[in-house]
Amino acid sequence: MTTTETPTTTTTSTLPPDFLWGFATASYQIEGAFDEDGRLPSIWDTFSKTPGKVEDGTNGDVACDSYHRTGEDIEILKKYGAKIYRFSLSWPRIIPLGGRNDPINEKGLQFYSKFLDDLHAAGIEPFVTLFHWDLPDELMKRYGGMLNKEEFVADYANYARVVFNALGSKVKHWITFNEPWCSSVLGHNTGKHAPGRTSDRTKSPEGDGTREPWIVGHNLLVAHGTVVDIYRREFKEKQGGEIGITLNGDWAEPWDPENPADVEACDRKIEFAISWFADPIYHGKYPDSMVKQLGDRLPKFTPEEIAFVHGSNDFYGMNHYCENYIRNRTGEPDPEDIAGNLDILMEDKNGNPIGPETQCEWLRPFPLGFRKLLKWLADRYNNPKIYVTENGTSVKGESDKPLEEVLNDEFRVQYYRDYIGAMVDAVAQDGVNVKAYMAWSLLDNFEWSEGYRSRFGVTYVDYKNGQKRIPKKSALVIGELFNKYIRKE
Repeated sequence: MTTTETPTTTTTSTLPPDFLWGFATASYQIEGAFDEDGRLPSIWDTFSKTPGKVEDGTNGDVACDSYHRTGEDIEILKKYGAKIYRFSLSWPRIIPLGGRNDPINEKGLQFYSKFLDDLHAAGIEPFVTLFHWDLPDELMKRYGGMLNKEEFVADYANYARVVFNALGSKVKHWITFNEPWCSSVLGHNTGKHAPGRTSDRTKSPEGDGTREPWIVGHNLLVAHGTVVDIYRREFKEKQGGEIGITLNGDWAEPWDPENPADVEACDRKIEFAISWFADPIYHGKYPDSMVKQLGDRLPKFTPEEIAFVHGSNDFYGMNHYCENYIRNRTGEPDPEDIAGNLDILMEDKNGNPIGPETQCEWLRPFPLGFRKLLKWLADRYNNPKIYVTENGTSVKGESDKPLEEVLNDEFRVQYYRDYIGAMVDAVAQDGVNVKAYMAWSLLDNFEWSEGYRSRFGVTYVDYKNGQKRIPKKSALVIGELFNKYIRKE
């Protein structure tokens, strides 16, 4: 099989009876109600309202209006047959100013408490993310947010403890951070995400892309380890839950498979994206390739920090969407480089695309890469329990299509057939320990700096007519796939 061929969906592999599946969302992308019931701005409120930061000039003020429509969202989950639902809490809804000495907003906690009760009543198991990028804006103003290790870790630990105390009896699956790579690189190197810091002075008056992403990544790892330690010592025995982190990463194929340097660069690409965070958690140190390239720009763990971080995953949360071709670069790396001194490409040496185009320039499907990456993770990290916490695709031009065509989203249907099939093969044939899968996303939503043009939902949201929800074809196909693959007891 060449690297660009699409594998057929398996028909012989199966999943165990206890395999869980459902959908995922994030608070700022769906909730809306940006200034209701005590909520104050997050860095994404501020960033998205800065001209030029979001492609279509939009923001999350209303989004999918899920704050007022939790009942509708749960009914949709039930209709689709979902067993689990991953969503995130809004830190500025719970502690509006964010800090450990700031007031707790009981209305925010009550909102999530009722939502959890309603999910349980519907027979849907919640997977709850503590932090999906929406840092209280006040903490950015006070001390630089995630750049300040002492203050950020202390405030995040306090926020987590407040949440565990108030909601922990209703939650068995906690995720500390969603995609720390994005907070580090997109927020503090390229400036594409909030808080938008970058060395490029045409985009931001502040920022140092040569150092800040590594500082932020380190601080997020320390915060993760600290909160996992708090949960295990103070709450786990009583509440009976588990806790881990969700990391994002793409598969890498060599631009020239005959060139050993390109082959080697593929591992380096994954190390700079995934192992940056996973190696300290599973191996107690940063990857050698990062230490070699970055030198003293990569912070060092104190003995106390690494004691918290090493071993701090009850499961590995995996967000995965696509693949790339990787070409090694020769010469000294650019000080701004965050990928491992290599080129990330959509075509190989012979001009073959890695996969078809989508609405997102970064997303090209290649489902076999999903299976390969799952095996890569299993081999490197001693086959941990993996929850696929996000997987999905946008569709090229979807926002411009007639509604009938949008709802018949065959491209997305085929994506899920191929990617879920690849995952099933990874479990059944490669022995990878995947225990759950969450499709991104339940709803079309605010897609960060891409605004509302990129739609990832299995449910169409009519933003112009009261956020009405209409199921797409893919919504029910996912359930049909898992009904086929999961063995009956």
